[in-house]
Amino acid sequence: MAQCPRNTIANRLLCAVPSAASPAEAASDDRVTGLPRPKPWLITTAKNSPFIESVHVETPLDLAPTLGFYRAELLKRGWAETDGAVVEADRAVIAFTTSDGPAQLRLVRQDGRTIVDLSRRKPATANAGILPAPGKARLMLGNATEEEAVITINGQSVELAAGTGDGFRSVPETGNKSAAIPEMNLPAGKYNVTLKLASGASESRQFEVAADETWGLQAGPDGIALPVHLY
Repeated sequence: MAQCPRNTIANRLLCAVPSAASPAEAASDDRVTGLPRPKPWLITTAKNSPFIESVHVETPLDLAPTLGFYRAELLKRGWAETDGAVVEADRAVIAFTTSDGPAQLRLVRQDGRTIVDLSRRKPATANAGILPAPGKARLMLGNATEEEAVITINGQSVELAAGTGDGFRSVPETGNKSAAIPEMNLPAGKYNVTLKLASGASESRQFEVAADETWGLQAGPDGIALPVHLY
């Protein structure tokens, strides 16, 4: 997981914000998954497990140049778009076939940034321990900080002790989670999320989930909510 540093000089060097309409430039591929990322990015998380390769990226670039970047990069990798792509002014959903399993690219324009979720499910037999309820999205909550946190989703608050979830480390290996990790089964849709740390740092945002997906949502440093696509 990574995000732009709060140090002003480091922020300018690593995460300078261009015009939102600027063309996307290729950043280094994500080191965990090898999946592409545009430059600049504000927040990025990734997961590589027996079930999925996924990368979550939030960039100040507009949706159109971000989509153009991904279409070009994925074509270079031999990914083929399937029929039924949805491309609108503020969102896009495109499915791909690859030699290593089905993949999906989802982009949403929100709060002055484009949110990218790129994932490829692996062809291994799915472990029931990580599957969501049929037609639902499964959301596991964690806390990667050293202080208490509260995550509120559509008015429902969950208190998380420091270190809860341990980075969802049990999930990639077995598909099972510790009983200490709170979770929710949600209908597909957009949810209002507020994260508050004991130190007072906080963030409010929208978080979108689709049916038949499993996600982790972690409290991160500086009160940043970090989504991680788990299945």
